[in-house]
Amino acid sequence: MDKKHCVKLSVQPSRALVDEKFIVLVQNAPPGFQMTIHSLHHSEDGHSWEAFGHYTADATGTVNVSQDHSVGGTYSGVEPMGLLWSLRPVPGSKSWLRFRKMNVETPMEVTISVYQGHQTVFVDQVQLASVVAERWYMAPGVRRIPVTESDLTATLFLPPGPGPFPGVLDLWGGAGQLVEYRSALLASHGFASLALDYLTAKITLKTGKMVENDYFETAYKFLQEHPQVSGSRIAMMGLSFGTAMTLKMAVYSEVMKLSCAVCISGSHVQPVNGSVEEIFKMNSKKVRFTEEKQAIYRDLLLPIPTDPGMKVDVSLTIPCPLLLIVGEDDQNWAAPEFAQDIKEMMEQAGNSHLLTLLSYPNTGHLIEPPYSPHTRAVVVLWGGETMAHSCAQEDAWRKTLAFLWENLYDRKNSAVTSMSHL
Repeated sequence: MDKKHCVKLSVQPSRALVDEKFIVLVQNAPPGFQMTIHSLHHSEDGHSWEAFGHYTADATGTVNVSQDHSVGGTYSGVEPMGLLWSLRPVPGSKSWLRFRKMNVETPMEVTISVYQGHQTVFVDQVQLASVVAERWYMAPGVRRIPVTESDLTATLFLPPGPGPFPGVLDLWGGAGQLVEYRSALLASHGFASLALDYLTAKITLKTGKMVENDYFETAYKFLQEHPQVSGSRIAMMGLSFGTAMTLKMAVYSEVMKLSCAVCISGSHVQPVNGSVEEIFKMNSKKVRFTEEKQAIYRDLLLPIPTDPGMKVDVSLTIPCPLLLIVGEDDQNWAAPEFAQDIKEMMEQAGNSHLLTLLSYPNTGHLIEPPYSPHTRAVVVLWGGETMAHSCAQEDAWRKTLAFLWENLYDRKNSAVTSMSHL
């Protein structure tokens, strides 16, 4: 390429929350010039992820990823955020990797580059232009506070300002660990969010025993009594096994008075008087395996029992609005069947007005915040097709935030706004 056509690349905003869109613009290329726009991320665990699209410059020498078609690569068509949601491990990486940001106090750095021609291999290729974009889970002013009192293993994220803010008790699934990034993002949108480790908590590692139901009540009371949390406006959010705990506590706890609940890719099937450990170990004999030796847990709790003692009674006793989010290709749980059973139970009881059900075709188990790379399988098959799954993540997150705002904020007297646009 001659000096007359020195390609210019811009990414705006170059610093943003992970759920914000950006605009990738290439200018000053020769008209009709074929190029590859490539994204590269080096994750905290030492692995590299990439995505790329194939484009052709228009008559003005411009490509706008938000408006122009990719004709190949890891995504195709007009996909403004395809350079993020189609990220995949670079060739030669180990199998079954999962992208997960563990340190939310640093950004996810993504290098966007332009290459000549329609490329698929980028080793030893010369970049025509390159820009680093920062993607943050924590907006400026969000506070991260480790919580260890009352034997809790948790992290509290507070939005900027004095508050008080409505609270969210945030539970992840059966893999355990203290996972903070969704809570950090919730705080960036105005919610005091407590990320809670309940399967690998320090008290469990110390005693060798899994926590009991009162562990969740202790976490709830911690939120309720915090001076910067509005104690009468608290929600609970659960993913996968976290859904089982969320439904159980929402319906049966005499301590927790939730304003609403969000349940993602989970089940209401469980012994209602069972302990956390008993629920966690249900029906492990029904595991199937793919030819690649990935476990399929979908059949664990099927068929759905008719015994009322074996599923949470959401019919008469659900005390608050409930948002259910399921992927119709979930291979980890039979989440669509569970959601349909919950819907029928609530319709028969006349309280279906409390239920919002979002069901997404060709979507798998791990429904994350927008533009997160789709993980179809690790040692477990989660399911989903990348593009459909990614569209579901974007839609579900937007509707989750709207649901939380509607049920947690006093719309007549709300001074807090979303903390987006870094």
